[in-house]
Amino acid sequence: MRIGFAQLNPTVGDLAGNTRKILAAYGTLCAQGAELVLTPELAICGYPPQDLVFKSRFVPLMLERLAELHAAVGEVPLLVGYVDVNDGPGQPFRNAVALLQRGQPIQRVFKSLLPTYDVFDEDRYFEPATSVAVLELQGRKIGVTICEDIWTSRYLPRRLYGFEPVGALMEKGAELILNLSASPFAAGKLTRRLEMLAGLAAQHRVPIAYCNVVGGNDQLIFDGNSLAVGRDGRLLARLASFEEELAVIDLDGPPRPIPPLPSEPQEVHDALVLGLRDYLHKCGFKSAVLGLSGGIDSALVACLAAAALGPQNVLGVTMPTQYSSAGSVEDSRILAERLGIRFLQIPIKQSFEAVRAQFSEIFAGLPENEAEENMQPRLRGLTLMAISNKLGHLLLSTGNKSELSVGYCTLYGDMCGGLAVISDVPKLLVYRIAEWINRDREIIPRDTITKPPSAELKPDQRDQDTLPPYEILDPILRLYVEEQLSSAEIVAHGFAEETVRWVVRRVDLNEYKRAQAVPGLRVTSRAFGLGRRMPVAQRFVE
Repeated sequence: MRIGFAQLNPTVGDLAGNTRKILAAYGTLCAQGAELVLTPELAICGYPPQDLVFKSRFVPLMLERLAELHAAVGEVPLLVGYVDVNDGPGQPFRNAVALLQRGQPIQRVFKSLLPTYDVFDEDRYFEPATSVAVLELQGRKIGVTICEDIWTSRYLPRRLYGFEPVGALMEKGAELILNLSASPFAAGKLTRRLEMLAGLAAQHRVPIAYCNVVGGNDQLIFDGNSLAVGRDGRLLARLASFEEELAVIDLDGPPRPIPPLPSEPQEVHDALVLGLRDYLHKCGFKSAVLGLSGGIDSALVACLAAAALGPQNVLGVTMPTQYSSAGSVEDSRILAERLGIRFLQIPIKQSFEAVRAQFSEIFAGLPENEAEENMQPRLRGLTLMAISNKLGHLLLSTGNKSELSVGYCTLYGDMCGGLAVISDVPKLLVYRIAEWINRDREIIPRDTITKPPSAELKPDQRDQDTLPPYEILDPILRLYVEEQLSSAEIVAHGFAEETVRWVVRRVDLNEYKRAQAVPGLRVTSRAFGLGRRMPVAQRFVE
């Protein structure tokens, strides 16, 4: 069968716009010879719709769009994802797929396995299907699954469900498995998908067509990479990463040329560019502003912003004080020039001295500490927010995951913004992405990459005055935050107990900062935000 893959980038809640996008893709794929057109999960409303489904007119209007699609399709069937009403007991809605074909009644399939872990919360909205059924289409028995339905226990965090829908469909004679998916990106996840689908196809001797959504929706990034796998487990096609694509794939034909898998730095870079572009545009912004410190983090965010939005739509601002090195200011200027972004230099030395003077009486006799240090990033935050308010630019914060984890950041200062672009990128990966950006020519100044990282808030300050070396800090954070190991288990991996306990305690103590942080783009298996919900007022201490 020739399957038309509509790997689309819908906008959550744009029912009319998404419907037009689906119809345009359907027409193109039919013209290219598709015998069936496949869209992603919840394509009409976008994924995840979250509490939009509880708005009184949201689902009824979506059902009107479904009827509009049904009236517009021709002889070629269209499989489209949407939210349906549950008329029985349980949750009010169902995560659904409709098979639409001219002159035929709508056939519906409901999602069986509802993920409620990590970033997922589908049990809040949807009632699961209690059985599976194959669809009859052109004399073939088709098994339709929705995202999680196709994930076998081996590839899930643990055994979560009592049955596997694909096996049940095979018992009912399915000759082809189709999957409408909205699988969020995480570094390395594509390899797991490939292994899982190949193993499933070979196990059941059935071809699989897997259509994944693409695009950024708030904190989540969806990478596309739709897949077609033959009955022997051989990969027949992989669609584009991080961009829309329409393609007709013959599941009985020879494989298409398969592009090589990207390296981790390239994959994360491309994910962040997509996530930033979609967050900005889907929120109605056209341009961005960020602070340029001369450091590696702000340099990376500037590169991502220029790639995502076009350099003409990015403003970089350096705001030196007496503690800022001349090299940092010059590196910021050089970076802006190489990227072609607009550049401003707004010194805050006088403002800092004026604010500090206000506290001369109340702070009399007390040594200077982080109170004075934090005045500087807060003045920078005020400056950038004023520019954002006046000129309509979205402010991008530039802190990385390592710093956010241990609280090496300033509330109402460098944490100000509308989007935390690299808040899920560990410091060592920041450096690797920077080197990848410089692979052909030097864009990020070499000094920015090689100099010791510093907040430059006091004389001769270095990150490692306060933090363990990032070569030690990042692996400990991965084990604690992403793998959720205890201090003792992390020590057993070969790390010094004193260092581990310091890092773990810092992560726990700074939950209150992260609770006030702006949304960040998710690129690892566990980011701060949707996928990690920790109480602030709590006393569990190892």
